[in-house]
Amino acid sequence: MIKTVFIASTEPYSGKSIISIGLVNMLLGKAQKIGYFKPIINQNDTQKRDDHIDTILSYFDLPVIYDDAYAFTWQEAMSKMETESEGEVLDTIIRKFKYLEEKYDFTVVEGTDYLGDGAAFEFDINVQIAKNLRAPVIIVISGKDKSTAQIVNGVLTAIHNFDARETQVLAVVANKIKPEFAKDVEELLKEQLSPGILLTVIQEDIRLQSPTMKEICTRLNGKLLFGKDHLSNLADNFVTGAMQVPNFLNYLKENVVIITPGDRGDIIISALQANLSTSYPKVAGIILTAGYEPEEPIIRLINGLQTVVPIIAVESGTFQTSNEVGAIRSTITADNTKKIQLAIDTFNKYIDVAELDKQIIKFKPSGITPRMFQYQLVQWAKSAKKHIVLPEGTDERILKAAARLLSQDIVDLTLLGDVNEIHGIIKRLDINLDLTKVKIVNPADDVYYNDYVNTLYELRKNKNVNMEMARDMMTDVSYFGTMMVYKGHADGMVSGAVHTTQHTIRPALQFIKTKPGISVVSSIFFMCLPDRVSVFGDCAVNPNPTAEQLAEIAISSAESSKRFGIEPRVAMLSYSSGTSGEGEDVEKVRKATEIVRLKRPGLKVEGPIQYDAAVDPVIGSSKLPGSEVAGRASVLIFPDLNTGNNTYKAVQRETGALAIGPMLQGLNKPVNDLSRGCTIDDIFNTVIITAIQCQDNS
Repeated sequence: MIKTVFIASTEPYSGKSIISIGLVNMLLGKAQKIGYFKPIINQNDTQKRDDHIDTILSYFDLPVIYDDAYAFTWQEAMSKMETESEGEVLDTIIRKFKYLEEKYDFTVVEGTDYLGDGAAFEFDINVQIAKNLRAPVIIVISGKDKSTAQIVNGVLTAIHNFDARETQVLAVVANKIKPEFAKDVEELLKEQLSPGILLTVIQEDIRLQSPTMKEICTRLNGKLLFGKDHLSNLADNFVTGAMQVPNFLNYLKENVVIITPGDRGDIIISALQANLSTSYPKVAGIILTAGYEPEEPIIRLINGLQTVVPIIAVESGTFQTSNEVGAIRSTITADNTKKIQLAIDTFNKYIDVAELDKQIIKFKPSGITPRMFQYQLVQWAKSAKKHIVLPEGTDERILKAAARLLSQDIVDLTLLGDVNEIHGIIKRLDINLDLTKVKIVNPADDVYYNDYVNTLYELRKNKNVNMEMARDMMTDVSYFGTMMVYKGHADGMVSGAVHTTQHTIRPALQFIKTKPGISVVSSIFFMCLPDRVSVFGDCAVNPNPTAEQLAEIAISSAESSKRFGIEPRVAMLSYSSGTSGEGEDVEKVRKATEIVRLKRPGLKVEGPIQYDAAVDPVIGSSKLPGSEVAGRASVLIFPDLNTGNNTYKAVQRETGALAIGPMLQGLNKPVNDLSRGCTIDDIFNTVIITAIQCQDNS
């Protein structure tokens, strides 16, 4: 069984960091513990730590100590080879690797960066390391500034060199390939590669190659004057602002950096105005040269603007600054989460993940970790893509989550709201949302509006809803989105980032209604704890359920748990365990437990039981010896909303657990509610679980 893979390149700036980031992300969904190791790093006096190690360890929260993640700096390795031998270096690398291998289920190993002299010697070192670690190799070749023939020959030469040293090549990634070359490169390589080698051709993406304004500021040793909050802007192009304003404006391109002397107030003002205008491309930033800074009236004007791009002052002249900016090579760093997510999305888009997974890892671990759970959710949602409507289409969190969902091709989306307003927000916030992949609907202007009004009137006329009221209600995005689901124009709905829970679910209760045999709509949270995923219910809907309702909530939660790959062991929580307590509240839980056992005799359920006895094996065996649930509960049912809501929030805040949900149970079609304090991750995850629920209704 393979426990490691080695990612190697043959040249600098190949883009192998995309593969290592994407691979670690993929593996965290399959194995409980992932290690990362870079045997030889590049380090100089000004760079005390390797940026890529920091990026991997911090973003994925890997429990690897930085000093354990590498063996030598390049200078140390060369010095040892000169004074000792290559074998001594390899022995140290093997020892440090074995230490990680014993601690982790899978270890991703990344080769050197080729930033020093002696590329051929450096390639040989990488081959020797891979061979001695007995690690299959993923080769990454850059197609930057190369012809098709050069790319193909480079791949075949690299494979030959690994084969000659009896090192297995698992996959080849041809990266940074111009779109017009991609098909030819793929066809030529497929003809010549061995059947067992997985081939991936990744097309050139300027967003991964472009530096951020923060990188530019750091490399130029610049002084940041304005725009601290926008230093993550990507700089795809640059232009010198040394002409008159009308001519200068003609040279603006998307994500452009403007390089101009600091005393050119006319260029500064026109650049900022162009950035605010929907008629001009987005400006990434402005660099003021020759040691000049804007005069006081210009500074006062800039201070009055709500949104300002980064403005950086440098001492060097315009020509020298332009050359330095053009020479900057971007890297993916720990603080640039946007580019890290783009790397993951690129990996998922181009790599045949299922085939790669089949070749490198076939674990069957017990239990399920949060990373496994989240990875599986995405895969389940992708397996049968569904259409989700997001009524709060003008909320920036919704738009950012939508961009992420669409970039990974997880769901189809409809956003509700004014088209121009949504377009303006996307441009102003530089949200990478592909508008060709999303449908935007303004309810009152939609072709289905009158049909929806008539349907609502027919459904609710017995509840004193007249036609005028129906028209007014259907302009409400919650009613319109719910009606889309009711009519089958969308599979599910997610809302609540702006609206209250009641506002979100009221329309669903009025005409989507509950499934046959279900009398109560309830909710669960998937609590992603450090070592497991638990289901908490009901923490969002029912204030004080009866025993019968509590039993129904438990049964629904157990079924949801099983649907999402978590073996249901249900704990009916109370302030006492077993027969030790008395009182109205504990009797309600005791009665609910008996109802569950009667209706679902095969379900593992225990109650009443205290929280500590439900989740702690020692306490559980002490209080309820012989119980199949005590100490091992995976589904925890709270007796009322007050207890459930406070407990899930306490666990979330005190343990740092990720809470996915709430997910509503019992409705005929999926409608899910968000918290008004939700994050982009919350929206992303809730849409995914809604899409999975939709699959059950197909």
